[in-house]
Amino acid sequence: MTTKRSYVSPLREKAAARTRELILARATELFAQLGYGRVTVADIASAAGVAPKTVFASAGSKTDILNQIVDRAVDESGHTEAVAHVLRMDSTASVLRATAHGTRLGNERQFMIHEALRKALPVHESGEALHERATVAYRQALRTIADHLQVIASSPLPHSPQQTGDLLWLWFGPSSWRTLVVDCDWSWDHAESTLVQIALAALE
Repeated sequence: MTTKRSYVSPLREKAAARTRELILARATELFAQLGYGRVTVADIASAAGVAPKTVFASAGSKTDILNQIVDRAVDESGHTEAVAHVLRMDSTASVLRATAHGTRLGNERQFMIHEALRKALPVHESGEALHERATVAYRQALRTIADHLQVIASSPLPHSPQQTGDLLWLWFGPSSWRTLVVDCDWSWDHAESTLVQIALAALE
């Protein structure tokens, strides 16, 4: 007895992928602008120009959509390559400048995603776990850089590796960038140069 094979159309797959990308993009914009709690699947569908059932079929529930947005942001952050680049440097100043520039680019490029996450955390059913997923790789990257700073420093740093990593998170984590650029209306360039100066003054 011959088993009939199911046929998957490449064109249909591409169309489905484009629809899913559009849904995720529009959901990111809505979550960032209005807040996760105020956005419905119907809102996402309307913004993407599709039916609500298409949203569910392509990307899942609202929680599923936010999870995908966060996971993709982590995957596409480029932190592995950025850290590898920093670890090839052998001076405190060059490491701090590269760290500031790399985190600036990441926060600038993924600003809408950071806003979507920030507004979702207070109302999300698993906000703490979501925040951990979104930031664990970021914080680990800065801890790795802190360890490197301890090795290359010409004289002992004033803080332990753990504390140095905490300070890098304070200076170069998402909250600092948002505070300066959004709350204080600084340019990204000015924020970057100032944070580098602060870090250099503390660690050199």
